[in-house]
Amino acid sequence: MKNYTKYSPGYFVPPMPVTEFDWYKKDHIEKAPVWCSVDLRDGNQALIVPMNLDEKLEFFNYLVKIGFKEIEIGFPAASQTEFEFTRYLIDNDLIPEDVTIQVLTQSRAHIIERTFEAVQGAKNVIVHLYNSTSFAQRQQVFRRSEEEIIGIAEEGARLMLKYRDMYPETKFQFQYSPESFTGTEMEFARDICNAVIDIWHPVMDNKIIINLPATVEMSLPHVFANQIEYMSKVLHNREDVILSLHPHNDRGTGVADAELGLLAGADRIEGTLFGNGERTGNVDIVTLAINMFTHGVDPELDFSNIKEAVEIYERVTGMSVGPRQPYGGKLVFAAFSGSHQDAISKGMKWREETGDNRWTCPYLPLDPHDVGRTYDGDIIRINSQSGKGGVAYILEHSYGYIIPKTMMSELGYFITGISDNAQVELQPREIYDAFKSEYINRFSPIDISDATFNHLSTTKDEGADSMSVKMRAVINGERFTLEGDGNGRLDAVSNALRQTHYNFDYDFVTYSEHAISEDSNSKAAAYVCIADKTGKQYWGVGTHADIILASVNALVSALNRMNEHLHFIK
Repeated sequence: MKNYTKYSPGYFVPPMPVTEFDWYKKDHIEKAPVWCSVDLRDGNQALIVPMNLDEKLEFFNYLVKIGFKEIEIGFPAASQTEFEFTRYLIDNDLIPEDVTIQVLTQSRAHIIERTFEAVQGAKNVIVHLYNSTSFAQRQQVFRRSEEEIIGIAEEGARLMLKYRDMYPETKFQFQYSPESFTGTEMEFARDICNAVIDIWHPVMDNKIIINLPATVEMSLPHVFANQIEYMSKVLHNREDVILSLHPHNDRGTGVADAELGLLAGADRIEGTLFGNGERTGNVDIVTLAINMFTHGVDPELDFSNIKEAVEIYERVTGMSVGPRQPYGGKLVFAAFSGSHQDAISKGMKWREETGDNRWTCPYLPLDPHDVGRTYDGDIIRINSQSGKGGVAYILEHSYGYIIPKTMMSELGYFITGISDNAQVELQPREIYDAFKSEYINRFSPIDISDATFNHLSTTKDEGADSMSVKMRAVINGERFTLEGDGNGRLDAVSNALRQTHYNFDYDFVTYSEHAISEDSNSKAAAYVCIADKTGKQYWGVGTHADIILASVNALVSALNRMNEHLHFIK
């Protein structure tokens, strides 16, 4: 990498005029900008296989559906396909009254003429004029002076006034972009933009748009913000000018450029869904909009069904949304880490307990429900790196089992051990099946087929919980009819089992129970932990429509798990 010596930030990013900046004093964006989607132009030209008419139309309708009021539909003079799509939308009256289409044109006479011909009959149109202004382009591509480059822009601006007057049935709004703005000296960018503004004479009821494109992202985001604030302060008729940004993502900081640019005075953003575009792409409007949403700002775009956005985008463009793409990726809400899972699970529980509607859940800056994602399968996902909290969360929220805290650690190691051995992620159903097979209603070699309980009458308070049981049991194939008394139903069952010739030597450690959600086949679950004479603990889970019998099943399950290790039933 010794070739770094041939690069110089000063060559690509001309020095700024000395001035004071205020954007850095702001800590958040206060309102959504005017959004303009350029998916059908910038996005489309970057595809390996450009969209056909049907795909473009579907994408256009989706952009309208989610709230875009300005949509750049193409460069109609660039190809017959672009021209025909423009005419198709207009001739078939497919553009809603409140949506303005935008078309792109170079500052060349025949291209401007063809562009106005393409939009004839449309109600609301932004005609987007551009020519390149950067030092590198002037020096190497056009080999023209600053005066000549300004002349190109002025000629195009005048021609647009001429053609506007030829189509009075259309409400036109004009937009100018000094292409490669980020590589243009700021004084020159100021002069060429003001030359165009002076020709167009913007007024309050028909503002013009000055669009400052980071055609190639060249600088740190704060430098871009300085450039935007400088331009915002020196443009003529600023109150009648909409200052627009068109960030690209060559340095991977397109979103940061856009956000800081808005703080610096921009009013409008051009970008694409999920950042599709030439090279590393345009700025990602999905990320920008939802970033605002998570700061309590209405983004004025509807991404409440992010899966639909991903599905349509991937199908019509042939591109894919990466699994870690902000907000839209399949894994962006997923937590595999045990400590993360535990914090998320506790945060969700705290929110339920307190009823606080504010979103403050650890590790999740956005409630997945707000973009149409689910908690089950989207947030807590289990692999060998996962922990007890994640496993317990899935079993509770997907299947209704509220795992006791003292059981979570053992269960977590059991489930993640399965994942580790198989080297795979476990799906919620696989987790439940493993939990059920290991812990729930295990009836071999010990089974209690039925049990009848009665309270023992007593005049003493300490005997208030005394129970008697009559039950039938099958142990290692032998059938028994047993009776027993005890301090509670499980103690009574244990004492009855001890009347057999098998060595039931254990102590109770803990017990809990709860109702399972109504959509489950079972209505109650019980959890029993017993310990052998060495202190090793064994958990069992029982389910049944009757909570008393669920507790018996839990004890039997724990005993059968203990037998696997001690083999006291032979």
